[in-house]
Amino acid sequence: MAFLAGGRVALVRCFRRHDVVCSRTMASKTPVGFVGLGNMGKPMAQNLLKNGYPVVATDIFPDACKELQDSGAQIMDSPVEVAERTDRIITMLPSSPNVIDVFTGPTGILKKVKKGSLLIDSSTIDPMVSKEMAKAAEREGAVFMDAPVSGGVGAARSAKLTFMVGGLKDEFHAAKELLACMGATVLYCGEVGTGQAAKICNNMLLGISMIGTAETMNLGIRLGLDPKLLAQVLNTSSGRCWSSDTYNPVPGVMQGVPSDNNYQGGFVTSLMAKDFGLAQDAATATKSPVFLGSVAHQMYRIMCSRGYSLKDFSSVFQFLREEDSL
Repeated sequence: MAFLAGGRVALVRCFRRHDVVCSRTMASKTPVGFVGLGNMGKPMAQNLLKNGYPVVATDIFPDACKELQDSGAQIMDSPVEVAERTDRIITMLPSSPNVIDVFTGPTGILKKVKKGSLLIDSSTIDPMVSKEMAKAAEREGAVFMDAPVSGGVGAARSAKLTFMVGGLKDEFHAAKELLACMGATVLYCGEVGTGQAAKICNNMLLGISMIGTAETMNLGIRLGLDPKLLAQVLNTSSGRCWSSDTYNPVPGVMQGVPSDNNYQGGFVTSLMAKDFGLAQDAATATKSPVFLGSVAHQMYRIMCSRGYSLKDFSSVFQFLREEDSL
């Protein structure tokens, strides 16, 4: 099995067994499954543990599992084993193919999912894939909801993520009960796939604003401005944005962000490029003009080809500086 290979749902009321409904109201005593323990998934699962939820988890990388196991989680070898032991499962995976494999693959969740199970996918994927997984889950008597996140690794660690949720409104309360342990904001967006739509739009704006911030900071430095002073000006003026005041891309301006750690950790450029690809596909399908989105997509793709694939996407500042020297 390879996690990294790479709609609407109506749950028949007869599947709402009394013990499943009761289990959702006894959250602190009922195990929660978690599949995908990467930069985001691991701290999310840790926050579930901190809130009293026993966690049954899996990931293909043993090192990712060890820290969570040391925190008290039960580690399984595959998603299907997680499904056998829990009736609420959260997935946090890199891309659409990963999600398809984890849910419908040979050792996927849906092979032995319990009827009445609540399946929450926090990956950022194609909205159509979310709808397909929802239909597949419905056939097995389970409910699938998409709940991608925003806020980055820092927010994942501090349980301040924003969740954008798509799915049955009747199931939103049960989903929110879990998601509120990992995030400060849980927003219902509509039917399955709308959470992904909101996330795609958010990440397109984030990626564009990061490029704009990097270009602005680079220009100011070349004009002789101290980068910390320039950041202070931007962050108290109309140019302020998350990329400038919370996640500044210039080394030495802020502490605790990837730019202060050689762009390690955070949200890697390859995933930003992937998300822009989703945005481009959505723009084509809806005939929406996204001029800046197209240019930003190309920049992140070029960065991936120049060795920035595994660096945080804020390394666009470093990329621009290297381009200056050519």
